[in-house]
Amino acid sequence: MTSGRVEIAVVGAGLAGCLLACFLARRGYPVALYERRPDPRTSTAERGRSINLALSARGLDALRRIGLDEQVMGDALPMRGRMIHPVAGEPRFQSYSADGDRAINSISRSALNNALLTAAAARPGVRVAFDHRLVGLDPATGEMAFETPQGKLTATAPVVLGADGAGSAVRGQLLGYGVLDESLDFLDYGYKELTIPPVGGEFALDPAALHIWPRGTSMMIALPNPDRSFTCTLFWPTHGTAAFASLGSPAAVERHFATHYPDLLALAPNLVDNYRHNPVGVLGTVRCHPWQVNGRVALLGDAAHAIVPFYGQGANCAFEDVVELDRCLDECGDRWASALPLFQRRRQANVEAIARMALANFVEMRDKVASPVFQARRRIEHALERTLPGRYVSQYELVSFSTTPYAEVRRRVRRQYAAVGAAAVGAAALLAGVGALLARGRRG
Repeated sequence: MTSGRVEIAVVGAGLAGCLLACFLARRGYPVALYERRPDPRTSTAERGRSINLALSARGLDALRRIGLDEQVMGDALPMRGRMIHPVAGEPRFQSYSADGDRAINSISRSALNNALLTAAAARPGVRVAFDHRLVGLDPATGEMAFETPQGKLTATAPVVLGADGAGSAVRGQLLGYGVLDESLDFLDYGYKELTIPPVGGEFALDPAALHIWPRGTSMMIALPNPDRSFTCTLFWPTHGTAAFASLGSPAAVERHFATHYPDLLALAPNLVDNYRHNPVGVLGTVRCHPWQVNGRVALLGDAAHAIVPFYGQGANCAFEDVVELDRCLDECGDRWASALPLFQRRRQANVEAIARMALANFVEMRDKVASPVFQARRRIEHALERTLPGRYVSQYELVSFSTTPYAEVRRRVRRQYAAVGAAAVGAAALLAGVGALLARGRRG
């Protein structure tokens, strides 16, 4: 069943870890999947920590490779554009694609995680160990130490893969051994979750859109759920007079939302309770180098390169990591000592590119989407895409609706902007020349 191979250790049974276990099992590897939490399929979800994901082309490509795309999409809702909610006036829809048909897909993190976990546990050779918190790892030998309800346990693996998220215990162990460096760049913004329940059994807002309340220095988004509710996420500063902590009483919360989000109060009857009791999460970018040590311990997904969530690419990027690692193992004949360094070389420029684009998209969503100038630019982009199909493609479409490497997306978009700019300058010069000739003709 496992071709005599020795068990690979995957630390973290979140999205990336479970998908990775499925891919490794398909290759014939036995897998030990270690998770610090209890089984999330049977335990209560942590309050206010279920930020919805926007599953798009890269994530779907990974799921399709192991036959899980149709199963997962049963819990997803397509969103074909942004619905912009101003302080006053009617919401305005902005399509994601020129034809209006392409969509990103809203899915709850817990629903996707549970589906992947169930799929991984069903694969031959995969065993899942819950309540195993990694407290020790020797990168030279692959020996691991775990704290469990039964006490401290040890295990050894020839390859240890850390897929345990932005606060990775595997990365922490490697830092402790001095074999990698990391940088943590936190935003002075945090996030808090709210909920819009169904109204009369139906969606309170259009479920075919990602809803955005842009407010300059802050914003809120809302994504639909299959139960016809919406998961809302506030992105606010963590310090200053407009920060989360500045609203201390129920009356202050109501006053603030009545002023800045007036259409929300009637839709969210538990808003004050959610606001006061749901936690504030942190937002930041994690970078580290190297991602692998000795060809036997490696990081992927958020453990190697966590990004801010404003392009909806965190999970998609992590899934693409798994696909690329699988490809590297193919090319290297399953020699991990060759495949892991190759994986880092292939992915590092791409994840840095999406990290930068995600930060820039925060500014766009928070400050620009309501601007007439921004809206006019999007209309021009869509017109160019219709006029020059396949030759001009917007950055958003390349990121969300293709598997074009992220770094190539940035290069292509720069080339497109340069070409359009040169054409605009040429057209202006031509018009100026024609005007000058006409003027001379009138004088003659």
